[in-house]
Amino acid sequence: MPQMPSTDADLDRLPTDQDLGRLQFTTLLYYLHCTNPDNGLVRDKTEPNAPASIAAIGMALATIPVVVERGLIIREFAAKITRKRLRNLMASPQGPEADSSGYKGFFYHFLDIETGRRVWQCELSTIDSAFLFAGALTAATYFDRDTSDEAQIRQLATALYERADWKWACDGGPTLTHGWRPESGFIPYRWRGYDEGLLLYILGLGSPTHPLPPECFAAYTETYEWKSIYGREFLYSGPLFTHQLSHMWIDFRGIRDEFMRLHDSDYFENSRQATFVQQEYAIRNPMGFAGYGEHCWGFTASDGPGWFKRTVNGVEREFFDYVARGAPFGPDDGTVAPWVVVASLPFAPEIVVPTVRNFARMNLGMTRLYGFKPSFNATYAVETSPSGWWVSPYHFGIDQGPVVLMIENYRTGLIWNIMSKCQPVVTGLRKAGFSGGWL
Repeated sequence: MPQMPSTDADLDRLPTDQDLGRLQFTTLLYYLHCTNPDNGLVRDKTEPNAPASIAAIGMALATIPVVVERGLIIREFAAKITRKRLRNLMASPQGPEADSSGYKGFFYHFLDIETGRRVWQCELSTIDSAFLFAGALTAATYFDRDTSDEAQIRQLATALYERADWKWACDGGPTLTHGWRPESGFIPYRWRGYDEGLLLYILGLGSPTHPLPPECFAAYTETYEWKSIYGREFLYSGPLFTHQLSHMWIDFRGIRDEFMRLHDSDYFENSRQATFVQQEYAIRNPMGFAGYGEHCWGFTASDGPGWFKRTVNGVEREFFDYVARGAPFGPDDGTVAPWVVVASLPFAPEIVVPTVRNFARMNLGMTRLYGFKPSFNATYAVETSPSGWWVSPYHFGIDQGPVVLMIENYRTGLIWNIMSKCQPVVTGLRKAGFSGGWL
């Protein structure tokens, strides 16, 4: 898709609500272009022959209400697309075999986009399955009409979610494991301390079939780290995406669990503080990377130049491939992710909007197909790049969803309003000890 022409005056006013709508639309096209129409599986990234990502499928499901409400696909056809995707997921093989699609109701992280079966000996992923369930529940709650297609969506999505055995995924411990492999059993890592696992526990607690016991949430939060950084006090997690992904579905404004009541805050305000800390880190730029500043920040899990060491202006730099970058304690190699800035739009629009305006000036694809390139590194020179430095050659399915959903939550609160009526989410929040606000 050719870039739409823009003048300096256009760039000075970006982004207006119309511009955000256009960015949302171009970003959303990923889920239309990169979906296998036979089975509804969504490619992990735009690299040729990439497998499907379970998390990307969940995010694609969550964007369906946006697609309908923004007039891109009529509701009746969107319902048929959703029904087909859920039907194929429910029919995909579950079992202990190494080439299944999942086990105990959970799904493998990556699936063959044609067969829907496990690839790469990847893990059965609890968090990626949670994103899938959240997307399915979004569709089930949104499609509430008395039609055959919409009734089937509700039945299929509910069955998909209620099949997951959350107690099994704890492997006898107080917290959820990261996952399981048929070759070696449970992964030795657990979801403890603040991160995107917040959504995981809320969905596990809300299950009417195999729920987590309430004490699991207390075990998850007992390793929280409340920190004071740059004069801001907040619940720390380094990568910015960890402060966003649960918020795509849940409006945490004014609702508090025990931890947040003790600190007179909530998770929404916490994400706002984390966003400002990221900007302040870029302003201070302690490692002296190129480009960092007031309007160039955003450190998260993202693609990078690769596992290299290179001397830049007399300084030996170490660069990374795909890794969870964070601020202010790293890792950091000069890589910035525009998508994660956009996903903080509801939390801190006063710093996100001018940063997006700066990224628009940098010719990072804001108005092109799929929207902003997911990451770039101005310290890592690349002679053949139009910018003169490294820019990610691919778009990733899990980066597109946060842009689409958080722009929509900023503009209308659509997904938040839908999920406030989702019974498993409401139940999970209450079992976790949340109260106040819209609850």
